[in-house]
Amino acid sequence: MEQRSLERVVSQRALQIGSSFPCQICVLGFLSGVCLTSLFLASFGGLSLSSPITTFTSSSTTLISGDRNVKQKNIERRFFSHEKLALGVHERVSLLYSSWGNLVNQSANEGKSNLPKAPHLEDCKLSAETNERLDTRLQNDSFPPWTIWKGQLDNFLWTAEDEQLRYYRHQTVSEGAYPPWIKGSDEENYPLTRKVQRDIWLHQHPLNCSDGNVKFLIADWERIPGFGIGAQIAGMCGLLAIAINEKRVLVTSYYNRADHNGCKGSLRSSWSCYFLPETSPECRDRAFELMKQKEAWEKGIITIKENYTSKEIWSGRTPRSWGKPWSYLQPTTDINGSLIAYHRKMDRRWWRAQAVRYLMRFQTEYTCNLLNHARHAAFGWEAARMVLESQFRDFPEGVEKAAKHDIESFVWSNHKPWSPRPMLSMHVRMGDKACEMIVVGFKEYMHLAERIRKHFPNLKSIWLSTEMQEVVDQSRLYPHWTFYYTNVTRQTGNMTMATYEASLGRETSTNYPLVNFLLASEADFFIGALGSTWCFLIDGMRNTGGKVMSGYLSVNKDRFW
Repeated sequence: MEQRSLERVVSQRALQIGSSFPCQICVLGFLSGVCLTSLFLASFGGLSLSSPITTFTSSSTTLISGDRNVKQKNIERRFFSHEKLALGVHERVSLLYSSWGNLVNQSANEGKSNLPKAPHLEDCKLSAETNERLDTRLQNDSFPPWTIWKGQLDNFLWTAEDEQLRYYRHQTVSEGAYPPWIKGSDEENYPLTRKVQRDIWLHQHPLNCSDGNVKFLIADWERIPGFGIGAQIAGMCGLLAIAINEKRVLVTSYYNRADHNGCKGSLRSSWSCYFLPETSPECRDRAFELMKQKEAWEKGIITIKENYTSKEIWSGRTPRSWGKPWSYLQPTTDINGSLIAYHRKMDRRWWRAQAVRYLMRFQTEYTCNLLNHARHAAFGWEAARMVLESQFRDFPEGVEKAAKHDIESFVWSNHKPWSPRPMLSMHVRMGDKACEMIVVGFKEYMHLAERIRKHFPNLKSIWLSTEMQEVVDQSRLYPHWTFYYTNVTRQTGNMTMATYEASLGRETSTNYPLVNFLLASEADFFIGALGSTWCFLIDGMRNTGGKVMSGYLSVNKDRFW
């Protein structure tokens, strides 16, 4: 009873104080200050008190199967709130994003549209034509048109006064010193990369495939149950080494992962659905023709994968045609805070890097379209906002077809599609891989990411590649990073990789890993686990793609080192 009386006395006293004139003045002044401050910030800073600027998003990319259906609802808006945008801007960004998405779904190239150029998309038809031209030997020449004139620049129209230029171009082509799939300087790639890539191409493309001295090794891709894409590629790298050592042309045959409806016609069940063939059509035809001849088998002109032991394929002799360049590999791999300068399998690491780079040297139009879908789903909204912010005319009212100038057609067309930079790619391998290597949690990967960020504070974006749903869930605990990843069903619990891939279906289980692989090879930085063959091969692609000096932070080492 006394407690209630005390509460009434205190409440009445507070009411009297609150009703006093000085207190009312203070409250009124405080509220006025808040209003003026809000108006000031809204006018000069463009900030919204009701909805702060978003600094974190876990963005998903819709994948990429036969219907190629980009689901806009899965794309979360990044870096800015709706309230921050001026009236109508959000709608125009959405419209441009959706319009670009329609073009991607129709596989239409930009030349057929009056839309603003999509900086994150590649003209896949043009790219495929260029790749075919650069992989075909010129008439009366030893090499394709490989010069320092990159991409479309080599198609620039010549004039009658350019005879001297033609002569120097012919001289450059005849040397074959510039295989166009190698980026960066020699110092930014593994030792002798340009020379090795040139020589492998020559080995795989003899001038006359019908010459009696030309021998062949014909091999299906590995189909052992439980073998992932990485193991299949590593096995083919070993077979390419055998072919070079025995002076045979490697011809790949049935590729089970391309046996789906996305690979059309003759490309079905073939590596060349995704990448240009490892040899010329003439050599392929000649090899399969010889397979039917008993004499070719008896004379050893033809061999197949079954002629070699597993040891020869997986740990056979590395080609010595170029000496031992692996003996001075750049020490740019960090494990446990130390650079690895030497290990027991340096020759294998160098060779697999060369072999996987050659096998993936040129993408097909199909692969290019897969990458366009992934980039649009992940980066398309940001690209649309960026384009509209840079233009003076409104979209769609102000859109008109602009004339192309030579520099756009022949020079700028060779630039890679836009993506947020710098980008860190991270492949987190867990699950059943624990039987082959030391598996660490996502927290350890992010610890390495923070190490990179301390040196490169402008690094904010991570392309996250993983089969585990728990890793995607844990990424939300790091709001100061922006994560991008494919929107695909992931593993939960202790499901094996073989069971998981079967649940996705052959097309999806092939397409989405290859997209992740290629995007990882192009990222500015990479974090992975060298105990994983997949990460090992990504590292090889990066070290033959101008990324050696970006370094590689690994959570463990290869189990054979």
